[in-house]
Amino acid sequence: MRVVLATYWLTEHPRAGGHFWVYAQYADALRRLGCDVWWLEQLSPRADLAGDRSGATLLADRLRALGLGDRLILYRWAVGDSQGPGRPAYLNVPEQRAEQVLRGSDLLLNFHYALPAEMLARFRRTALVDIDPGLLQLWWENAQVQVHRHDTYFSIGEHLGAVTGDDGKQWAHSPPVVSLDLWPYTHDPDCSRFTTVTSWDSHTYVQMDGALLDTNKRLSYLAYSDLPRRTGRRLELATVFGDNEAAHRRTMESHGWTIRDPNEVAGSPQAYQGYLQGSRAEFSCAKPAYVMLRNAWLSDRTACYLASGKPAVVQDTGPSSYLPDGLGLLKFSSPEEAAAAIGDVDSHYRQHCRAAREIAESYLSATDVVARLLDRAVAR
Repeated sequence: MRVVLATYWLTEHPRAGGHFWVYAQYADALRRLGCDVWWLEQLSPRADLAGDRSGATLLADRLRALGLGDRLILYRWAVGDSQGPGRPAYLNVPEQRAEQVLRGSDLLLNFHYALPAEMLARFRRTALVDIDPGLLQLWWENAQVQVHRHDTYFSIGEHLGAVTGDDGKQWAHSPPVVSLDLWPYTHDPDCSRFTTVTSWDSHTYVQMDGALLDTNKRLSYLAYSDLPRRTGRRLELATVFGDNEAAHRRTMESHGWTIRDPNEVAGSPQAYQGYLQGSRAEFSCAKPAYVMLRNAWLSDRTACYLASGKPAVVQDTGPSSYLPDGLGLLKFSSPEEAAAAIGDVDSHYRQHCRAAREIAESYLSATDVVARLLDRAVAR
């Protein structure tokens, strides 16, 4: 079976090491399941061409480690006119070869929500994978993103009824995935840092029922800013503050947080992995919108921590129908609960580490999850 993976944002943001892993887990699983896997990425019209070529070379190098170095198709979409709807301009593969691969594929696994309808039409079957549960549905409803018809729809969120109005029946739940072989258990009792790699302030909101939902993590972390003092534990954020950089950094550091530059500690897939696996555990807040929507969102980053045998202390985004809570994966809804969870990890560290890996093996294994996804996506 030939499967094309349509990704987003990689060639233009090569320093986002964690973002590469989101798609790499699926690609690795597809390859292990015996699929002929191709990687498709559309460049924006605004991107610098010289930078694109550099990014394409770097992406091809990274794909080579997955056995996919010659399976990259990079293109721009040439806007149409009165003579037609537009067409792709392939940048690294001859047009005839690219069209042969795309039109001869059995499935497009699409993570690029706004992929042009004319591109979708090249595939026998199409499946959209939503990694922004609740937000994507609201963006779509509010015409903030134009999503064209797919054959099947998957979401990492479990509960979408609040935003779809139909209990989310159109969306099949598919958990975030982690490649267990690529993310081995790495227990180290001497690790002292609770860490995460995160965004801070994206300046974005989404409208729901006339109200604006905040998608900025800044507010979430500020609400838990005193945790280092409460716990006596080293808590570390790898983030870029953006606007008011000095003020936000001063606020967090004055409360005991260690701030790291994500370009340094997570600027490549290897660096990102090393940073997570060199941690004692994860501590992470969620976007306020996820907390409000109660869609049981779980980060792909958390899946990587768990597979590495690193307990995850994460903000509660709603009850999960399949993930355990309290051992390996600990949820909090208040500073008091967060402090208690951090203390419990320290008190029963080895037990939490083993449980973290078991959660990844039982529920988030990329080959298991992707095999089920394929069965549904190609069903007639």
